[in-house]
Amino acid sequence: MVDFTPLKESREFRLLFGGQVISMLGNQLTTVAIPYQVFTLTHSSLQVGLISLAQLIPLIAGSLVGGAMGDVYDRRKLLLFSALASSVTAGGLALNAASPHPSLIVLYLVSALAAGLMGFANPSRNAAIPMLVKPSQLLAAYSFNQVGFQLAIIIGPAFAGLLLAKAGLAWTYALDGASFLITIVTLILLRPLLPTPGAMKPGLGSLVEGFRYLRGRQILQGVYLLDLDAMIFGMPRALFPAMAAYVFHGGTTTLGALYSAPGIGALLGALTTGWVEGIHRRGRAVVIAVVGWGVAITLFGFSSILWISLILLAIAGWADVISAVLRNTILQSSIPDSFRSRLSSFQMAVVQGGPRVGDLEAGAVASVSTTEISVVSGGVACVIGAVVLAKALPGFWREGLAKRESPNSDPPSS
Repeated sequence: MVDFTPLKESREFRLLFGGQVISMLGNQLTTVAIPYQVFTLTHSSLQVGLISLAQLIPLIAGSLVGGAMGDVYDRRKLLLFSALASSVTAGGLALNAASPHPSLIVLYLVSALAAGLMGFANPSRNAAIPMLVKPSQLLAAYSFNQVGFQLAIIIGPAFAGLLLAKAGLAWTYALDGASFLITIVTLILLRPLLPTPGAMKPGLGSLVEGFRYLRGRQILQGVYLLDLDAMIFGMPRALFPAMAAYVFHGGTTTLGALYSAPGIGALLGALTTGWVEGIHRRGRAVVIAVVGWGVAITLFGFSSILWISLILLAIAGWADVISAVLRNTILQSSIPDSFRSRLSSFQMAVVQGGPRVGDLEAGAVASVSTTEISVVSGGVACVIGAVVLAKALPGFWREGLAKRESPNSDPPSS
């Protein structure tokens, strides 16, 4: 079972975790509402993919800027700024949805800004965890973090489906905005999160310094590239609105179930991550988990029976959370604090940006074929990509954290 020690022993971790779960719940409402609104306005899966593309550049830029600033400035203040600004963007989405003629352009612009703010906050949030718990509790803290994240993924979309059916889009966005206000309170109660002195001032030079640190370290490269492979090719969420309507012949409740199903499997995985601590070759375990995700998504593409499809998505979610816990532990245990926010920003750009590229890929393939072909081809590509990366990065496949490497002991790239 998951280890609750970090939550019991660290008041600061409880505050960060509680605020994060509340904001993630609200964010999941918007995650369902935006593609639903776009599909309702345009009846196009390609348009759903394009709005994700519009979010991609601001999200990556926000992650890189937030990562560079998080290694120099108080991470708590950066999180406060992002939460306050995010509540404003959610209000903008609510006002647009409440208007007699909602604007697709406004939806693109405001959702892009919201993505940039999310990217800005994520590196500081992820890098704050090692500051709040003991080193021996790091894997447990990230496992528990995954429990909260997956609870949000389960409850949020299901609640969004009900809200969209009963209250409409405007109230759905408004509740997201309210969730950030609660998060602000928890952050105010948190102590300052000052990074280790001595990091380079934020700017292009500090980002280049981060990339130089990454270059030649196959263990860290594997963390990013394997997640990118899974998210680009094996994340068919842009097709969920079309599949809910045309494959499963359902409405917003079916849509919410599709978004929630991976989270259910991931929650079960996160609650039973105690055995993960016994894995010594963590790189190999990540590769196997990504292959498992790809296989489950491929089978999902062949299914037209809702309950079977939901089970397959849950299996995919279980594999994904095992990969996520291991990747986070590898990353945060392998880098010094002076690089932690920048390296986390690269990871967040992958974690948050990859699915948006995947949305475009899935929508584009579906627009020239079918939703089923798009899902199946993406799952197969995910499996092939994981095998290729395992061969291309032997240091990641062989080593992981087997010998608890020092930050500079990763094998060089071949």
